[in-house]
Amino acid sequence: MTKPNDNKHVLLVDDEEGLRFSLTVLLSKKGFKVSAAENGQVALLALQSLAPDFVLCDLRMPEMDGMTFLQRALAAGFRKPIIMMSAYAQVEEAVAAMRMGAFDYVSKPFKKEEILKVLGRAAEIQDLRAENASLREAARAAADRELLTDDPRMHELLALVRKIAAFKTTVLIAGESGSGKELIARSIHRNSPRADAPFVAINCGAIPENLLESELFGHAKGAFTDAVAAKAGLLTASSGGTLFLDEIGELPLRLQVKMLRVLQDQRLRPLGANEEIAVDLRVVAATARNLEESVAQGLFREDLFYRLNVFHLRVPPLRDRKGDLPLLTRHFISKFTRQHGLPGLEIGPEALRILEAYPWPGNVRELENAVERAVLVAAGPVIAPEDLPERVRRPSAPSEPAIEDLSIKRNVRDLERRLIVAALERTLGNKSKAAKLLDLSFRALLYKIKEFGLQIESAANGDEPPE
Repeated sequence: MTKPNDNKHVLLVDDEEGLRFSLTVLLSKKGFKVSAAENGQVALLALQSLAPDFVLCDLRMPEMDGMTFLQRALAAGFRKPIIMMSAYAQVEEAVAAMRMGAFDYVSKPFKKEEILKVLGRAAEIQDLRAENASLREAARAAADRELLTDDPRMHELLALVRKIAAFKTTVLIAGESGSGKELIARSIHRNSPRADAPFVAINCGAIPENLLESELFGHAKGAFTDAVAAKAGLLTASSGGTLFLDEIGELPLRLQVKMLRVLQDQRLRPLGANEEIAVDLRVVAATARNLEESVAQGLFREDLFYRLNVFHLRVPPLRDRKGDLPLLTRHFISKFTRQHGLPGLEIGPEALRILEAYPWPGNVRELENAVERAVLVAAGPVIAPEDLPERVRRPSAPSEPAIEDLSIKRNVRDLERRLIVAALERTLGNKSKAAKLLDLSFRALLYKIKEFGLQIESAANGDEPPE
């Protein structure tokens, strides 16, 4: 059985050889690893090479006494417990050493129980410090995942999240890309009775349609050419927990039918299987699209929309909660200086004014990327305007032509059509590349091309979805 003191390393510093020997025998029997030094000068060198967990140091020694050793060890950054050993007449010096930073002292001659008790207490405190450091790191990591805000509307939203989290009802989160929809979904899960079960996230627009059904619903052995074994889908994996369907508006119509049945019946049939599987799903969906408009255009099933939209949450864009900018900026500075092992940084007032003036079309995600870039290129302890990305420092002012037709719907459709045509022309008809330029999924672009009746000559491989 492993002894509780195994791997704890004690450095003994005393000029009396007999005392060093007797303490080495005593502590070794109790499971400590023991090294010895005859004075403070030798001990200072040993600190660098041995990195002991504790130091037992005499006050009175030739060449370098215990007080000088303590002072220099602390100045060199040694933060492990240093326990002073003193004769009865040196108690005042020992107390002074504790004021300087020593952990404790023991008086000579001492009983072995006394020295073991002091070392045991030092070990407990060391373990507590290590545990606290681990908890602080975990708390920092959790904070990195939290939706930090000082905005009253966001506080109302989070209060609503805490209220609905306890119920199994489906939730639809709307908001622009990068505004924090997944953080809201994770908060719902974390505050729910399902918090200890899996949170499974899937982006419905990031997986090609021919693979999406298998990923979601799973498949039986032999369901298709490469199905050499049965595989459980993400719906089954999230049973008992929370399934987060990001960009639900990109879900193909054929799979929308299957998803509706799963939500209604809490049962699913894997691809190629003969029998259904019961699941216990809590679904949270998110979209950056106007799903009501997609329903009107026939791109999204109305019955699925109403099934998902039992509870509707909208995340405001960052430009509408500018009070969050200083908080988020300082949070990301702290995050990235830690992550990249850099010294602490502050945001300069002029740089902060530039951040507050920028509209942030990419929302919090764009701010995070901009701050990471600034942290990496900053030349001094303060982030200056020149450390910010060019697009943030000098945003292009949009032209404002005279508007005759004030219909938002017609103008938006016309703008969409012109952007799609421009992207396809720039990519010589390659729809995959055009979809990336337009920040659309491949399927969404095909829907739009069909909707607008565009006749585009495709480049080689231009009709293939992105890998």
